[in-house]
Amino acid sequence: MELSTKLKNLPKQFFAHLVKQVSDAVAEGRDVINLGQGNPDQPTPAHIVKAMQEATANPQLHKYSPFRGLPELKEAVAHFYKREYDVDIDPETEVSILFGAKAGLVELPLALLNPGDTMLLPDPGYPDYLSGVTLADVQFETMPLLAENDFLPDYEKLSEDIKKRAKLMYLNYPNNPTGGIATKEFYQETIKLAKENDIAILQDFAYGAIGFEGKKPISFLQTEGAKEVGIEVYTLSKTYNMAGWRVGFAVGNAQIIEALNLIQDHLFVSLFPALQLAAVEALTGDQTCVTEQVALYENRRNVLIKACNEAGWPVTAPMGSFFAWLPVPEGYTSQQFADLLLEKADVAVAAGNGFGEYGEGYIRVGLLVDEQRLTEAVKRIEKLNLLKKPAELA
Repeated sequence: MELSTKLKNLPKQFFAHLVKQVSDAVAEGRDVINLGQGNPDQPTPAHIVKAMQEATANPQLHKYSPFRGLPELKEAVAHFYKREYDVDIDPETEVSILFGAKAGLVELPLALLNPGDTMLLPDPGYPDYLSGVTLADVQFETMPLLAENDFLPDYEKLSEDIKKRAKLMYLNYPNNPTGGIATKEFYQETIKLAKENDIAILQDFAYGAIGFEGKKPISFLQTEGAKEVGIEVYTLSKTYNMAGWRVGFAVGNAQIIEALNLIQDHLFVSLFPALQLAAVEALTGDQTCVTEQVALYENRRNVLIKACNEAGWPVTAPMGSFFAWLPVPEGYTSQQFADLLLEKADVAVAAGNGFGEYGEGYIRVGLLVDEQRLTEAVKRIEKLNLLKKPAELA
């Protein structure tokens, strides 16, 4: 039996390959410092776990959930957005409960586009955006994210033809993999472009809670007119260390939300009700855990950047997310440098080219091990002299 053409055309799972490389090295007994992952290393806060345990014990919650999620969770989402961003959300028409943010990111092209339509994607960007492209049988154009433009797309560089053809655009701030953040002015420009060209916007807010130096990342929906053109997708994975729980939601434009809800009516019967009530506790309960989490990542960021600079590796500190986007030394491609680090230093990183053409020349490092291991990783790299040009190694 053969796979369908659609499945055969799906992009290679970049992170699956990386995980296998690391697993093979660990199986050989090597002490690998894994900086390539995007998996939070801290446990889910105790009050959320307790809420899940109590809810699971209730037999009334062992039944099917309403197709579009519990009203309590949608109300909690609206409360969260009002508290955190002063954005009013109608829980009935402007919230879609997702099986993790990734589900919504992959589903939306299927819900809004027809085969052959065009969407715009950031480059570098989250590789799984391309899964939705293939499954929906649509075309895509990329928007380069360059350091000289603070890793924001330059809409002036988009041709009139592309603007006219594009029907959907994905953004992601704080950005994975670059750590860049968006500004109010950028979102205003985005909304103007969307209205003039009839482009729907999806802003992937997976790292929305994680901003540094006292600068809280702004929500796309805080900008006037945002709900007229788009939605924002949020996940509890990063904010509350709930990656394995697979809880996310989309908020914003009622027509787009209805499209997501409709496609999910045919794919799922929503999340386990007890899981949804645990998500309610996360969104509405004590938020001290979030403040502490951001402080932890910022301290790790500072330790990593200091160690890199002291090693003679000039890098720029990320302003958001839990990733650092580090330049590859002259003379190496991203993949060559990443492979050398794993082979010679037992340090795993994600090669930048895995995130797109404009990721070449960088590696992505996760702030997901403790400060001692981050410092040790940089020391291992420094000892290899890989930060020097290949001609100097002899």
